[in-house]
Amino acid sequence: MNPIQVGLLGIGTVGSGTFSVLKRNQAEIRRRAGRGIEITMVADLDLDRARTLVGPEVKVVNDARAVIANPDIDIVVELIGGYGIARQLVMEAIAAGKHVVTANKALLAVHGTEIFAAAHAKGVMVAFEAAVAGGIPIIKALREGLTANSIQWIAGIINGTTNFILSEMRAKGLDFASVLKEAQRLGYAEADPTFDIEGVDAAHKATIMSAIAFGIPVQFDKAYVEGITALSAQDIRYAEQLGYRIKLLGITKRSIDHKTGAVRGIELRVHPSLVPMKRLIANVEGAMNAVMVHGDAVGTTLYYGKGAGAEPTASAVIADLVDITRLHTADAAQRVPHLAFQPDAMSDLPVLPMSEIITSYYLRLRVADEAGVLAGVTGILAEAGISIDAMLQREADEVGAPDGDAQVAQTDLIILTHDTLEGTMNEVMARMQALPSVLQPIKRIRKEELA
Repeated sequence: MNPIQVGLLGIGTVGSGTFSVLKRNQAEIRRRAGRGIEITMVADLDLDRARTLVGPEVKVVNDARAVIANPDIDIVVELIGGYGIARQLVMEAIAAGKHVVTANKALLAVHGTEIFAAAHAKGVMVAFEAAVAGGIPIIKALREGLTANSIQWIAGIINGTTNFILSEMRAKGLDFASVLKEAQRLGYAEADPTFDIEGVDAAHKATIMSAIAFGIPVQFDKAYVEGITALSAQDIRYAEQLGYRIKLLGITKRSIDHKTGAVRGIELRVHPSLVPMKRLIANVEGAMNAVMVHGDAVGTTLYYGKGAGAEPTASAVIADLVDITRLHTADAAQRVPHLAFQPDAMSDLPVLPMSEIITSYYLRLRVADEAGVLAGVTGILAEAGISIDAMLQREADEVGAPDGDAQVAQTDLIILTHDTLEGTMNEVMARMQALPSVLQPIKRIRKEELA
């Protein structure tokens, strides 16, 4: 049987890793796939570099559309990235009857509904294991391994850059800006790290996992996104003293009305979270990724590994190539649906706005060290029906007053709350902030027990 022919669009870090791993493990992959898989055509703007990487046996062009137009190409691998030309090329490949493999989480999070609909109509596959958590096979686990379960929630460390920064801040007691510079020097952070540190990259991945877990359309525009730029070393230190670590989590879950048992909607959010130290995910350090999934039958499962890099991501790309090779001659109706659920059985559950989310909180208030402050703060919480789980008050220190005349005794008051509605907490924080004794903006970090 002739090998499956693959056209590669972009041979950067992941593309070169894919070519290298596929060539190195070709015999093993053939044994698993049932036939050979060969990259026979590459499109890249840097022709000389591409030719150096792939050698004389592979055709190299600078026009991606030439790959799509080639009738001998069975699968197009899109590794260009971004929302623009990548979307056009993927849609053109589908229209040409080509199967597509992509690592482009941004593209799928924003345009996935359109792309999957086009692929379904054309009877081709779009595979995207590499789009979420690099070498961790979380997409296959959600779509196939856990298919017997009603997924209740997913919580993941799905951005290695931010996890590296938070790990270094905790280990060395450094501030965010210092660690970001070090991360850039070591290559863990891009020159422009905005998508990573502001939580956008993690939100793209959480959006895809949410769609697969709950059978809803991809809805990146509904995600709540908050990054790590406002985190301070002192909050990481206080969290440790209370038995928690701070991690940037991508979270999606069914929100249940505890009075009626009905599903209110789906939560989709990315933000820093306090996680109990005893949880395995709290001890995931450096640039590693980890995803926790809770299903009603299986309970909680944890998937851990490298979330980025040439060969870990290539591992996921090639796994998709093998899947398509096995299934491309099968009846399209017998293939695993792109988002796990049959296209005519998708759910219309809404993605809830953040104000309707119920969770618990870490609050840090910089207050004047004077009588009545604690009573005022706890009184506001009590009036809103918010109970306190734990409290920590630091020794007072002397800080110059704004006019430079007097010394004012100040202290940090740290409060952990039980669950409450985010909208209620917003109102409570506004009331506490208005107290004359609260001297700086209140710091809020959400707390996730993950149990």
